[in-house]
Amino acid sequence: MADFTGIPVAALDFYEDLEADNSKVWWAANKHTYDEVVRRPVAALMSELESEFGTGKIFRPYRDVRFSKDKIPYKTHQGAFVALADSCGYYLQIDASGLMVAGGFYASTSETIARYRAAVDDDVRGPELEKILARVKKAGFTIGGDSLKTAPRGYTVDHSRIELLRHKSLTASLDYPSPSWLDSSRTLTEVRKAWRALTPLVEWSGQVLGAN
Repeated sequence: MADFTGIPVAALDFYEDLEADNSKVWWAANKHTYDEVVRRPVAALMSELESEFGTGKIFRPYRDVRFSKDKIPYKTHQGAFVALADSCGYYLQIDASGLMVAGGFYASTSETIARYRAAVDDDVRGPELEKILARVKKAGFTIGGDSLKTAPRGYTVDHSRIELLRHKSLTASLDYPSPSWLDSSRTLTEVRKAWRALTPLVEWSGQVLGAN
């Protein structure tokens, strides 16, 4: 694997063009560009991060349209993920707008949601998560994830951590719109810094959801 030297700005242009013409004909004519300016540098970036965070997965560019009304064949972004537990870990994404980094857990089963809520309800683990999220927010991350509009079954609306209990997934993300340093090795520094800031959240989530 070649050393990481940055993600070319041409990667953003590639996705802007793909959004305008998401067809098999256009993809076939431009796949070599995808391989060179998107997949190859993202793979090099993930390789550089592997020793600290673990082996990453680069997602396929093809959409699964079997059960979707939207038959657009290609994803308009490139995602990569390092799993610490099932559906829990570190994420990065490149699209037409720039770079995004995130961490936490993004999908759950009824069993893992129950484990998560039991931990939030616990008077040790719950406040621990609150402190972690406070630090993450202070660092500039946005807290997200799917959540209920009402109190989950078994919990009251006046619970001190009701907002966290409503979550079915919990993530923190940070956007870098077309950063000037994207095509330089500074991208590695910025992603590593962001993922380190997210490590307490990712590890808390992994401990609660269970090891991969």
